[in-house]
Amino acid sequence: MADDNFMLTTIYDNWKRYQDHIKTSVAPLTAEQLTLRAAPNLRSIGENVAHIIGCRAGWFTDFLGEQGSADVKAEVQWDVSDAPARTAAELARGLDDTWQCMTDCLARWSPDDMRKIFVDDWDGEKVDLSRAWVVWHVLEHDLHHGGEVSLTLGMHGVATDFPG
Repeated sequence: MADDNFMLTTIYDNWKRYQDHIKTSVAPLTAEQLTLRAAPNLRSIGENVAHIIGCRAGWFTDFLGEQGSADVKAEVQWDVSDAPARTAAELARGLDDTWQCMTDCLARWSPDDMRKIFVDDWDGEKVDLSRAWVVWHVLEHDLHHGGEVSLTLGMHGVATDFPG
């Protein structure tokens, strides 16, 4: 990270560990296991992981305007309603691709870069969002949906790499 701050480094390092827990829990899953759901009206495991990947890619490339690789730009579409199901290997790769994109940005951005404001429209209301807020939002989004993945796997008796 551009700013050597113990708290931020601790958060970043543990976010990376969490990302790795998601990846190593999902990578060995079968196509059938990726369709498991906690309830019929909730996302499947595969859909949740694709949602994490699409969110990361969308916020960093579409919203913040970061270059990202061609893969990351394509992964924005993994979260649209009619997107094809992805294999466990594709999902693991997507997690790595988007993690690398975010890591590259965080290593490059200065504290002043983190303060830069981007204007967005949320349901007709103008909101000002800093890069720092976007990073927080993506982190809390990972935690929320990664928790859904962990819970759903556990409900169905599938071992995970999540600490417990």
